[in-house]
Amino acid sequence: MHDEGPEGPREPIVIPIESTLDLHTFRPAEVRDLLDDYLEGACNKGFEEVLIIHGKGSGVLRQRVQSILGKHPLVLGFRQAEAWRGGWGATVVFLRHCHSGDGEPDTSPST
Repeated sequence: MHDEGPEGPREPIVIPIESTLDLHTFRPAEVRDLLDDYLEGACNKGFEEVLIIHGKGSGVLRQRVQSILGKHPLVLGFRQAEAWRGGWGATVVFLRHCHSGDGEPDTSPST
């Protein structure tokens, strides 16, 4: 992901792919690309479930995140996190299995 500064484009932001993504430090305009990159990385690392922390606030960011998740090809489903994981300030995401690290989603039917 690239960020535009007053002097022009900045270097890409590199985030480690872990089982939790905290969106507090990102701007709303960055969320779609960030989620695409993060979900692909998480899937390639073999995560079946990840936690997206969007905060409670007014709920606008939560709605945006869940709208993106609802249409994302790597997402099987999602739900509000348990209270101990952030409650309505976080979303648990269930991921499809990826092919052997090629980044393409495994869309074959489960047997």
